[in-house]
Amino acid sequence: MGIGGWIVLGIIVALAIWAISIYNGLVALRNRYKNAFSQIDVQLKRRYDLIPNLVETAKGYLKHERETLEAVIKARNQAVTAAQGAAANPGNPAAMASLGQAEGALSGVLGRLFALAEAYPDLKANQNMLAIQEELSSTENKVAFARQAFNDSVMEYNTRRESFPDNVFAGMFGFTAAELLAATESAEERKVPKVSFT
Repeated sequence: MGIGGWIVLGIIVALAIWAISIYNGLVALRNRYKNAFSQIDVQLKRRYDLIPNLVETAKGYLKHERETLEAVIKARNQAVTAAQGAAANPGNPAAMASLGQAEGALSGVLGRLFALAEAYPDLKANQNMLAIQEELSSTENKVAFARQAFNDSVMEYNTRRESFPDNVFAGMFGFTAAELLAATESAEERKVPKVSFT
């Protein structure tokens, strides 16, 4: 093999190494956002485990509010199902949208339950209720931090996946775009509260 052959072989080897590094980089970023989602999943499971305790605590006080309690359990079950779908395929647009909607619905009915609890002084002062509310609040904060880490990882992956020359390899090897997990507040929750001093 002459010098020309060695040069061609060297170029082919360099290109192969370069392609492998791009592929491995995309794999690492995809695994990073999947790991970040697993942190969300842990906190969501914790939240879902607290909700039956909340409903059980409230049940004795809210005997005439059965519809609200049933709505909380139904929304929790839908959120659990959506979270399982998202955990099976983090970053999938349909799974992320479904999880966002389910979480928004759950937050809405929990908000109604807490507002209703305000009308029952004994329930509002119940130590179990206060402890569960505190746990849920703490969990919500952890979910927000985990969501931010997940979205940062997805953004980094998507940016790399869409940048040249990585986009060529991403298309060839099936690296699809990952979806961000949007905040779960409803439009009602996003409204700025009105403050009146009259």
